[in-house]
Amino acid sequence: MTAVLAMSGPVDRSVWQVGGGQSNCLFVDELIKYGVALIGPGDAGKWNSGMPDDDFGGSSVRRFATEPALGDIILLRSGQFTVHAVRPIASEYLCLPQFDDVTGWDLQHARRVRWYRLPSPYAFQTTVFGANPRRFARVNSDAAIAYARSFIRSPPTDWQIAALPSLPDAEPPLSSIPASIAETVALAADLGTGYSDNERFGERPCEDEMIAHYAIPLLHAMGWSPENIAVQWRSIDVCVFRTLPRVPENIQFIVEGKRLGDGIEGALGQAKGYATALAVFCDLIVTDGLRYRLYEYDENLADFMPAAYANLLSLKQSAAKFLARLKRP
Repeated sequence: MTAVLAMSGPVDRSVWQVGGGQSNCLFVDELIKYGVALIGPGDAGKWNSGMPDDDFGGSSVRRFATEPALGDIILLRSGQFTVHAVRPIASEYLCLPQFDDVTGWDLQHARRVRWYRLPSPYAFQTTVFGANPRRFARVNSDAAIAYARSFIRSPPTDWQIAALPSLPDAEPPLSSIPASIAETVALAADLGTGYSDNERFGERPCEDEMIAHYAIPLLHAMGWSPENIAVQWRSIDVCVFRTLPRVPENIQFIVEGKRLGDGIEGALGQAKGYATALAVFCDLIVTDGLRYRLYEYDENLADFMPAAYANLLSLKQSAAKFLARLKRP
């Protein structure tokens, strides 16, 4: 049972902000559902005082782990001025490996929060979180601080005794990696975490490089021949045809890439645009080379909906569905 927090008054509490994803790829719902504030990167493991900031791409993880106090107010934001939920912090720093893949982001660094979702997102009139907001940071805007403290003073106050939501169980790893993709998975394991090390690696690879090293070999491993795989066909990153000739009605997959670290869901709009322009309802795949999400068309909703997912860095049981869908019939 989580104890009721002994806190200073609302006017004394520090105010922090944590990102809920990019505008085209929010994970706000998942944070609220499980009562967590999450940040990454998590591939270096649990933070401890002996680890340098460079292991975590800067100081945000260290500050997230050490600076906020229980009862400090945290705003769940997107962009430069929008708030989705508010509440005091309800736990010390935790490392939760079950959040190692949240819509393509490794967000294992956690604090528990009894979020209160706003009836609709609240937008300030100015960029209260800065022109380029950090994934986690202290809020310095007087307007945002006043809003947060006023919100906490307002009823209801039953959040102080409400139970925190249950955390999800960690998904088991894929029991057996198919031999056909073992080489591609091994390459991801060898290089995947190194891409974020700017000092050792340099600039992150572009989407074309990741598609060439990972997506194309993965398609070959799943039985697709070179003649069925078109690169930059009508400006589409990769177009997979179930049979020749290469015409719209024979498209099996449209594959669109995003640069590693930019979030794969940002490619969905472009993939939908290609499908709409070609008047085809094939499966769509968005990827950064390491992470893959497949969308299928739902006639009832008249939209493409997520259907399968796989991360080559951490293949879990649910990845079996993606691999089955990717395999050539």
